[in-house]
Amino acid sequence: MTELAVAPAPTDFIREVVAEDLRTGKQTRIVTRFPPEPNGYLHIGHAKSICLNFGIAHEFVGVCNVRMDDTNPTKEETEYVDSIMDDVHWLIDGWADKNLGGAPLYTSDYFDRLYQFAVELVDKGKAYVDDMTPEETDEFRRLGKESRFRNRSIEENRDLFERMKAGEFPDGTRTLRAKIDVNAPNLWLRDPVLYRIRHASHHHTGDKWSIYPMYDWAHTLSDYIEGITHSVCTLEFEVHRPLYDWILQALELPPPVPHQYEFARLNLTYTLMSKRKLIQLVNEKLVNGWDDPRMITIAGLRRRGVTASALRSFAYNIGITKYPSMTDMAVLDHTIRDEFNRTAERRLVVLRPLKVVLTNYPDGKVEGLEAVNNPEDQTAGKRKVPFSRELFIDAADFMETPPPKYFRLKPGGEVRLKYAYIIKCDEVVNDSSGNVTELLCTVDLESKSGGATANRKVKGTIHWVSAAHARDAEVRLYDRLFTAPEPDATGDFKSFINPHSLEVVTAKCEPALAEATPEKRYQFERLGYFTLDSDSTAAKQVWNRTVTLKDTWAKMEGRAPSRP
Repeated sequence: MTELAVAPAPTDFIREVVAEDLRTGKQTRIVTRFPPEPNGYLHIGHAKSICLNFGIAHEFVGVCNVRMDDTNPTKEETEYVDSIMDDVHWLIDGWADKNLGGAPLYTSDYFDRLYQFAVELVDKGKAYVDDMTPEETDEFRRLGKESRFRNRSIEENRDLFERMKAGEFPDGTRTLRAKIDVNAPNLWLRDPVLYRIRHASHHHTGDKWSIYPMYDWAHTLSDYIEGITHSVCTLEFEVHRPLYDWILQALELPPPVPHQYEFARLNLTYTLMSKRKLIQLVNEKLVNGWDDPRMITIAGLRRRGVTASALRSFAYNIGITKYPSMTDMAVLDHTIRDEFNRTAERRLVVLRPLKVVLTNYPDGKVEGLEAVNNPEDQTAGKRKVPFSRELFIDAADFMETPPPKYFRLKPGGEVRLKYAYIIKCDEVVNDSSGNVTELLCTVDLESKSGGATANRKVKGTIHWVSAAHARDAEVRLYDRLFTAPEPDATGDFKSFINPHSLEVVTAKCEPALAEATPEKRYQFERLGYFTLDSDSTAAKQVWNRTVTLKDTWAKMEGRAPSRP
């Protein structure tokens, strides 16, 4: 399936800064970066950051680096590195892939240089080795108290730091801290930790290192090493920016030096954005892995059938601001529907089959009725759908004792079959328990297109599949994983897991779906948009519902459907 081009590039405060820097000559070539930590799979919030950083590089003819922020060896794995790169390429290939500046880079590739920078800081008297425990360090910083080890000599600090690197000391016994101001109003400037001892094997460097840099140290100097011009972070790092600037100034690094900018992260209703809690969902088997289609991970969205172009459109439409806000999940659903309505081919599928016998239709006769592939796309063409004496309709389209103003099939009532005839229900066949097993109907043979009664009006139109030609398929009906808009508002997100977030049915499909491919998206008429799952085989198709045709949650909540 051909990806849709993203609409004209948006305007926001970060792009305005970039444009002004180029206009004034402050920058001549833009370099951004996307620096994920490889301790889990990427989620939709990362997609917003990818689209922003690669979008800026794409729009201003620059480069965006993917850099693994791999400074915590106890939580990082090669599996996560691979998944991150798969997701990044899926999201940008064919759009901004030419702006990818090496794939991927690693903070750990700079460990030698980061260590030398730290030695320089020690030699300048701007860093010291501290023997306090992590708990003491946190307490002293909170109270604005100096460590009793703060005034060690440069020589002693240098010796201890070298021995830390050599692996002489146990984990947690010593740290390297910046010597700034223990009473600074900004807590992050109160002699922050720059290095800690950690005897752990690293996924990329093996057992070479016994000390590992903290995020602020590694992030700042990796930006400098790579020549990043605009270091774009989410808003929670705004309080870190003074430390970012202090590190660059304390080392007296020659220009050009990077500058950090912050934007509001994505908050989406009915989801969790905490990677720690996503890991909890996976580890406790509350979902079926990182790529479970109910997960808001990029891998989960991909498997559910969301396209890269729809995700990019969503990221662009919600905008880049400095102010935290909550985005309604319905906005994402609307973006997906908007694209799929224009691109998805239509097919007839019955999720909960109920047999219909057309008693006055010739036994053995089969018609090929003409159906439109996509009424929104005239180039999509038409197809033939087989029609015969025995059909399946959806059980939801029949009621034996209907309420007033019920316009689907009922005893004595009429409906039109999509692309076909008007039928009337004459008799209901029940089993011994009173369950409906079959409907005996008559068909108005002149009501098909071109017939004498083709224009006869009935109020209901339903979909169907010829029983003799139907293909069985497993259909997975995915819904929102949580029932509450903010499932973690009380800290007990597991109590809001939606017990109906997945329903599996054996459906009856029209034969044209035998030629379906995983790259294409399909609208099952009157039901929603669907894609083939990776569990599909030649013998058995498995379909995932990507999104319903309408915002059913808006109706339940008593609100108007959301729009971007």
